[in-house]
Amino acid sequence: MAINLHVVLWPIHDWPTLRSHWQQAEEMGFVGGWVYDHLAWRGHTPWDEATTSLAAAAAVTDRIRLGTLVTSPNFRTPIPTAAALRTIDRISGGRLTVGIGAGGDSPQSDGEILGRTWTPRERADRFAEYVEQLDALLSDVGVSTAGEYWTAADAHIGAGLVQRPRPPFWIAAGGPRGVRLAARYGQGWVANPSSEAPYEEVRRQSALFEKACADIGRDVTGVPRLLLTGFTDEPWLESLDSFEDLAGRYAELGITDIAIHWPRPDSLWDRDPAVFEQIAAACQSQR
Repeated sequence: MAINLHVVLWPIHDWPTLRSHWQQAEEMGFVGGWVYDHLAWRGHTPWDEATTSLAAAAAVTDRIRLGTLVTSPNFRTPIPTAAALRTIDRISGGRLTVGIGAGGDSPQSDGEILGRTWTPRERADRFAEYVEQLDALLSDVGVSTAGEYWTAADAHIGAGLVQRPRPPFWIAAGGPRGVRLAARYGQGWVANPSSEAPYEEVRRQSALFEKACADIGRDVTGVPRLLLTGFTDEPWLESLDSFEDLAGRYAELGITDIAIHWPRPDSLWDRDPAVFEQIAAACQSQR
């Protein structure tokens, strides 16, 4: 089983602890490390800002890729976000991956914290414009755009990027409109399954993504497809055997990359660190 293994790290710790986690993740051979991009997370635990955390991580690592999982227009706007992403790309020497999504509407969501939530249609519209403007801002200089939600006038955000034509976008989407955005703008796709029937949901979403690519004449071969685990009842971190069984099944649906969470005591992600390390070692040895 050859799988690209990623890890989600928690920006809730003091910096010496989080720095150690990033450096351990790199030594353990994780392909990418990701941070959720939110204003808060499930309560009032300290939650550090994502792009700042990634910039700090970039300065203390050398190989591991770094990314947002995912940045969204629930509270972000294109120009400041693009500037922050450019900074991470430069500090990291070109190791940034930009995970982008529409954002959610759960209690304590980013929009709710800001005092403004969005309807599903508004979220979809903002998502599309956000992706389009980030693409333009990070791909060129002297960018001027006039959208329904945001504008730019002669923006030079794209100057100085290490990765060209821009850092890769991995777009999280599960519906027809979102996967069309992923097919057009994404260098990778992030599966977004429900918790009730995740395998069948990924099968459906993967088929939608493949069709969206085919519709624009894009060869889906070689396009990374990331599955974020940890929000379903599937026993991903119960044992190495259970991980390998699940990874093999999802690989049959086209999944090439899997993200697991750094074990976090007293939470949904409270898992045996020894199993976590076994899985990382097994995936590293098979690459």
